[in-house]
Amino acid sequence: MSENTNKPKKEELFSAKNRKLLSNPMGKDNPITVQVLGICSVLAVTVQLKPSLVMALSVAVVMGVSNVAISLLRNTIPPRIRIIVQLTVIASMVILVDQVLKAFVYDISRQLSVFVGLIITNCIIMGRLEAFALSNKPWPSFLDGVGNAAGYGAVLLTVAFFRELLGSGTLFGYQVVPNFFYDLGYVNNGFMILPPMALITVGIIIWVQRHRNPDLVDVS
Repeated sequence: MSENTNKPKKEELFSAKNRKLLSNPMGKDNPITVQVLGICSVLAVTVQLKPSLVMALSVAVVMGVSNVAISLLRNTIPPRIRIIVQLTVIASMVILVDQVLKAFVYDISRQLSVFVGLIITNCIIMGRLEAFALSNKPWPSFLDGVGNAAGYGAVLLTVAFFRELLGSGTLFGYQVVPNFFYDLGYVNNGFMILPPMALITVGIIIWVQRHRNPDLVDVS
């Protein structure tokens, strides 16, 4: 009996609908390339892969926990103060994440500087709280938060990969371009570490995605 009772619950947790909450933001509903949200941090923290990875993980924690918290509180939040409540929940999570970063990865925390704090105003997080968590149960809300954070992180890391590789010849701080390339006259592209190149790289990613998926809705 217990196996028959538990099986439907397990299947419901990972139903096709719930799996789409994780997979769609990686593709046709990507928060950066399709919804054009969260661009500021892409411009700011993608010079190197390491801070980009930490930022992506930080956003994932904040989004996942905040979505669950707002979902649990959704029936008790007065509509006229819902934005204040959402900001309070996000700010509390960001403070906790910031303190953890300072305690365990202080150097990266310094590199990220004020941008960890600016997660509070990240429009991806506010958008998912408002559009999804306020009207859905905790588990789907958690999956939605993690899925959108993964989609955000995928673009963040892709941009950082090309900027660090072509701009500094390194990945995660380790040199990957052989020295003999430099002996032959190879020079790192300094333009790649400037903010405009982050925007250009995001533009190329958007172009590639829409070329491969012409049915994507034009949000311009």
